[in-house]
Amino acid sequence: MAPPSTPEPRLGLPLERALRQPERRILAGLAAPLAAVALLLAAGPAVASEGGLQIYPDRKLVYLIIGFAVLIPLLDVLLFRPLFRVLDERHERIEGAKVRADDVSRRAGELVQRFELAVQQARAAAEAERQQLLETERQEQVARVAHEREQAERSLQTARREVTRAVVDARQFLRRDAESLAREAAARVLGRSLS
Repeated sequence: MAPPSTPEPRLGLPLERALRQPERRILAGLAAPLAAVALLLAAGPAVASEGGLQIYPDRKLVYLIIGFAVLIPLLDVLLFRPLFRVLDERHERIEGAKVRADDVSRRAGELVQRFELAVQQARAAAEAERQQLLETERQEQVARVAHEREQAERSLQTARREVTRAVVDARQFLRRDAESLAREAAARVLGRSLS
């Protein structure tokens, strides 16, 4: 975000417009002195009421006003126009800089948006890859558990068969030997041999 710029001091919109138009500047520069000269030349003598004192406009003052009226256009050409031209150029440079700053700010905003979009896309891709890895690992775990369960089931079935076979063998052994053991036990109990 661009830092806020300090506003250019403003003279007031009507005065600025008048100063930016050369014809109006010349008329505005000449109007006051010409009006003053006209008033002095048109003014009659001032008469005091009691002393009979009469005041006429001083000729030196008239010459000063005429000189001032002549100097105004010269000052306008030599001082005011170049000054206003410099001020106009400065204003245009400032406005151009503002436009360029706005353009740079806009482009920077677009770059930030593109960067944020790229980051979001990268995060989404990383999350999708993580989910894929988790799913693959889950499937492998399920397959390993199923394989281990099958092996455990086979081992259990093998153990059951062996136990069943051992029980059958023990029963057969006990049946074969039961008769001889019963005779031996009876002989011991009776104290004599049974034949």
